[in-house]
Amino acid sequence: MQFQPPTAIVIGDPAGLLAEELRLAGTQVAAIASGVWHGDEPLTTPAADLILCDSSLATINDLPGALLHLRQVLRPGGLLIASIIGAGSLPRLRSAMLAAEPDRPHARIHPQIDNRTASALLQRAGFARQVVDTNTLTVRYAQLSSLVADLRDQGLGSVLASRPPALSRTAYRRTQEAFAALADDDGRVSERFEFVTLTSWRD
Repeated sequence: MQFQPPTAIVIGDPAGLLAEELRLAGTQVAAIASGVWHGDEPLTTPAADLILCDSSLATINDLPGALLHLRQVLRPGGLLIASIIGAGSLPRLRSAMLAAEPDRPHARIHPQIDNRTASALLQRAGFARQVVDTNTLTVRYAQLSSLVADLRDQGLGSVLASRPPALSRTAYRRTQEAFAALADDDGRVSERFEFVTLTSWRD
């Protein structure tokens, strides 16, 4: 697909790489940092021909409303491309967390959506020609602490409004043991991340 937008809105992009590439191509870019726009209000930027969103959409409370706000700021014929971490991600971590709190598990990972749900949400928001793709990345860890450190370094820790209590030392030890029990023959655990990419146009 070739698309050369005169104007664009980039949401997220902490390193500024997407915005810089667009500017080098001659696009006028309005950049919105992660966490600045929470999806519950219309964007205050001028209308644009392209909107790019990184994983920031995954932690918005009202995703259908946020998609509607994004569509409203797109010019006719404009394109939305958004990438989020989707359902099916972190199955080993989820399993280990459940083992840590077998009687009364707390919600510690925010809800995630799959392809079918993403397509339905785009249609509900009024987008046309919805395309939803999924790419899977497998990362192998020798211990749970390395996975947790990776998540924190990428800003992918819990952002739930109602934070659960911290794990006790006993519960955390059970989590480590359950995670280690899922290791392959070489002692490393294969964890999966699924990236769902939403591509849609405004008529």
